Amino acid sequence: MGRFAVLVIDMIRDFTDMEHGKVPNEPASKMVPTVVQFVEDARQQGALIIWVVDSHRPGKPDWELENVRDHCRADTIGVELAPPLQPQPQDYLINKRRYSAFVGTDLDLILRDNHIDTLFLAGTKTNVCIRATAQDAFSNNYRVIVPRECVATDKPHLHEANLEDIDRYLGRVTSVEDALAWMASAQTETTPHA
Repeated sequence: MGRFAVLVIDMIRDFTDMEHGKVPNEPASKMVPTVVQFVEDARQQGALIIWVVDSHRPGKPDWELENVRDHCRADTIGVELAPPLQPQPQDYLINKRRYSAFVGTDLDLILRDNHIDTLFLAGTKTNVCIRATAQDAFSNNYRVIVPRECVATDKPHLHEANLEDIDRYLGRVTSVEDALAWMASAQTETTPHA
């Protein structure tokens, strides 16, 4: 069994700050403490943590922004991680300008450099960036696991439909408890015996 990483996708203020965010959604806002705890527990299990931030260049052409509402402009508070989420020195931080964390980034190279074969996805929105990243992860031969309590979107029916599709076609949707149990099991299998 190989190594594993947690991708924390778009847990930033434009999506989570109900007062100041440009496109906040309440489920993402309420999920912040759950993601904080999951990241902390996953880190203790040896997970590589990768923070993925939707960040668009102000005043420059941007295909995504031509198709959706203005959001996540670089150099604004909107692209700051939702407090109290905080990268540690050993973590990676990746900026993206498309829905998938793989498109136009060096995510795949980072994963291969770190011998990662399993990705745990957390963040928002289930039906957009989580789904797009799950699809590309699957297409690039990564095992995909989505802890249900760590993803959210503003439309419950799309949340459920996309989780069903991810579980059926792209990976596994589990509870946080089962995700952490998988990590503990993986650590046991890769730890040399004395």
